Amino acid sequence: MAKAISVRLDDETERALQTLESSGLTRSEAIRSSLLSSAARLRRGRDLADEAAALEADEADREEMLAVASLMESLRAPG
Repeated sequence: MAKAISVRLDDETERALQTLESSGLTRSEAIRSSLLSSAARLRRGRDLADEAAALEADEADREEMLAVASLMESLRAPG
């Protein structure tokens, strides 16, 4: 079942909502879509942070990264 809420919009948020509505979305569709998009961005950010932490904690991966960096440095032209 849908749940109704009320919010107070400042001028900037009201303009953003009007922009979304001008694309053909209803007010409710625009708000729902924006909430879902924001939540997805937050999840992606957390997922990327988790992945980076896992890679950083992977000792074998770190050793391989250092070996590749050393190889690349040895192949660099002098000067």
